[in-house]
Amino acid sequence: MREKINVTEGIFPMPVLMIATYNEDGSVNVMNAAWGTMLERDEVLLNLSSEHKTVKNIKERKAFTISIADADHTKEADYFGVVSGNKETNKFAKSGLTSTKSDNVDAPIINEFPICLECTLLKVQDDEYNYGVIGKVLNVTALESVMTNGKVDVTKLNAIAFDPYTHGYYKVTERVGNAFKDGLEIK
Repeated sequence: MREKINVTEGIFPMPVLMIATYNEDGSVNVMNAAWGTMLERDEVLLNLSSEHKTVKNIKERKAFTISIADADHTKEADYFGVVSGNKETNKFAKSGLTSTKSDNVDAPIINEFPICLECTLLKVQDDEYNYGVIGKVLNVTALESVMTNGKVDVTKLNAIAFDPYTHGYYKVTERVGNAFKDGLEIK
C-alpha cells in the first residue's frame, strides 16, 4: 500500500552544490544550491532565483564555479545557504574557507571542497518557472585526497546530498551496484 505525502522536491537526494562567484569589489561570494544538474557532458543547469547575489554576479562576470560539498564542510555549506550575500557582504570571509582564482574563468575555486567545475555563462532563461543559468564546463579539478588511480573515488569524496523531506544532509559513500552491467543479468 502506498501512502500519500506532501508535494515537495520529490526527486532526491538532491546535490549540495556550492556556486562561487566574485562580487563587484572582487570579494568571494558562495551560495548553496540544490537545484542543479548536468544538461550535457560539458553543460550545467542551475535553477536559481534571480534575486540571489550569486545570479547578479554570474550575469556581470559571465562565469562561476560549482563545487561538490562534502561531509567535512557541512556547516559551511549550510551557512552559504542560510545567509544571503545581499545582506552579508563578507559572507565568505566569515566561513573560514579559502579560495584561489581560477585560471580558466573569472570565478573563485573554493580550496576545501573536493571537486570544482569551472564554468562560463552560456545562457539565462527567465520565465514563470524561475531563473535558469546554463553554463559550459571548461575545466574540472579534484583534490588528490579524493582520487584513486586517477579517478574520483566516491568513498573518499564523502559528498553530501540534501533530503528535502526531512531537511537533512546525508553522506553519499556506499556503492551498491555497477551501472550498465548489473541490469544485463535480467536480459
